[in-house]
Amino acid sequence: MPNLKKIAFCLLILLAFNSIWTVNGQSEVNKAYIEAHYSKAEFMIPMRDGIKLYTAVYIPKDTTQAYPIMMNRTCYSAGPYGKDKFPERLGPSPEFVKSGFIFVYQDVRGKYQSEGNWTEITPFIDNKKGLQHDEASDTYDAVDWLIHNIPHNNGKVGVWGISYPGFFATNAALAGHPAIKAVSPQAPVTNWFLGDDTHHNGAFFLMDEVGFDYWFANSTNGPNKEKLPKLELPMKNAYDFYLQLGPVSQVNELYYHHLAPFWDTVLMHPNYDEWWQARDIRQHMGNVKPATLLVGGWYDAEDLWGTLETYKNIENKNPGNSNSLIMGPWNHGGWAGPQMDHLGDISFNSNTSRWFQKNIEFPFFVHYLKQGPSADLPEAVLYDVGLNRWNQFDKWPTPVAKDIKFYFNTNGRLSQNQPTGSNKFSVYHSDPANPVPYQGGVRKNRGITYMIDDQRFATERKDVLSFTTPVLTENTTLAGPVKANLNVSITTTDADFIVKIIDVYPDSAKGKLSGYQSLVRAEVMRGKYRESFTSPTAFTPGKITAVKFSIPDMLYTFKKGHKIMIQVQSSWFPLVDRNPQVFEDIYQAKASDFVASDVKVFYDKQHPSYVELGLIDQQAYQRHAFSKE
Repeated sequence: MPNLKKIAFCLLILLAFNSIWTVNGQSEVNKAYIEAHYSKAEFMIPMRDGIKLYTAVYIPKDTTQAYPIMMNRTCYSAGPYGKDKFPERLGPSPEFVKSGFIFVYQDVRGKYQSEGNWTEITPFIDNKKGLQHDEASDTYDAVDWLIHNIPHNNGKVGVWGISYPGFFATNAALAGHPAIKAVSPQAPVTNWFLGDDTHHNGAFFLMDEVGFDYWFANSTNGPNKEKLPKLELPMKNAYDFYLQLGPVSQVNELYYHHLAPFWDTVLMHPNYDEWWQARDIRQHMGNVKPATLLVGGWYDAEDLWGTLETYKNIENKNPGNSNSLIMGPWNHGGWAGPQMDHLGDISFNSNTSRWFQKNIEFPFFVHYLKQGPSADLPEAVLYDVGLNRWNQFDKWPTPVAKDIKFYFNTNGRLSQNQPTGSNKFSVYHSDPANPVPYQGGVRKNRGITYMIDDQRFATERKDVLSFTTPVLTENTTLAGPVKANLNVSITTTDADFIVKIIDVYPDSAKGKLSGYQSLVRAEVMRGKYRESFTSPTAFTPGKITAVKFSIPDMLYTFKKGHKIMIQVQSSWFPLVDRNPQVFEDIYQAKASDFVASDVKVFYDKQHPSYVELGLIDQQAYQRHAFSKE
């Protein structure tokens, strides 16, 4: 069985999003409404090198006025195909359909009904000449054709996309066409080695890739398009399945049989080499002209890193250009749905997705595409799940937050006091034959809630270290980048390190939240990349070694009466593949290579271990509350 959760989301973000926009049982916009108000046309739009891309265009039947174009370029199908076939959803939200836009959906090069060869995360080409092309030039050529050939357009184009289509939206911001006025990359794929989807800090996200890569290959132009044999994964319990599977190399041997090209490509590039570096779009973000709205979720398991990094690079490299960041309490794409008032057992007390759509996303595009009133957006609008409150900042990361360090101490204590003494450490036994699960209970597929789930299952394990503050005597708001600084020694030559930040609820909390240990932020670091992602380095067994890495930003208030917990472990399975804990190319590892390691985490005066974050004074924080009805 493929990774249905990830595939399901990919299907969700297609044009043929098979759910009616319904909130509290009331249909807002559905297929019948779209058919009554829009006409559909299909085109094969030529690119500069002669390749033609399938494009579906939905035009309002009311032709008494000119309309802006809202464009979505996708590798997940621009269907349904056929001039008489209509989707049940158009645009980012019902407001767009009811207001009147020309909606354009395009299969990108090499996918579904478009011609050409597909390339994973196509490298951007600076100073393109002649017939040279990339996703930015394909966007330019398509937009240029549309504004000259689609009747009743007002010459203004907006582009949005979620996940991989978010990558195409980023390319639209770099395309340079003067008609493109507003772009919203949402959870954009940005770098698949450092922080998005496929790898985080060089650690391979096994569970997300198995199933998805095979399914994705089936839509790629070529002799195998839509002809791959059905992938049968005998999965009742993902943990057991992947453990019995063995090394990553077994995926091809048992299931893929080299029919998924990207899987093979990943295995050929275990380090951050030139192939990966060429696909880091951040290096090309220095000439953005359209207004940009970066959107992401604090609990986005796929592209939280990409959202923050895209925003920061556009912001730093384009001073004066309109660029805003929106971070809500959402899983991957949760802001695009009709009802997002909770995640797992955590309630948000309001429908945060519809609030965003009505008050942020729609006004943004109306302002830049229809000369509507100012969207009046702060630089950053961020949701604090601890307080269930939207907040605004003039800059992100905010200078209001002052750097603090939470130090590990003896007896599992966590405090802002530096440790004293020498040779103080805690030790755990990391065994690849018994890895720490990423989530409690039996799971067939990676759920959307693990980034907020109760961590008590992990706290009980002997191969997980937990450090906890005393009960907080006041609200504590942590904001901005997070940095893990560990001093460790291991008995082998490699290991992974996972650091988790957890909100420990009091026993007096109601219902399921009594004693709940809610995951707030977590990240993995493949130890051999601690000095360089391009040139991995082995550990010297028994030698105290610094392991430092970045964890994606956060904004979260730990309430009075709660505790802050930080956990350290060396496996996160099967979310992340197992490290054999031997310095080698893990993608070529044999079953016999996997060995146990004793891991010491030090916390003394000479070798402190701590997590560094930003702390916002509560009185100052009150001034950052944001309300927009």
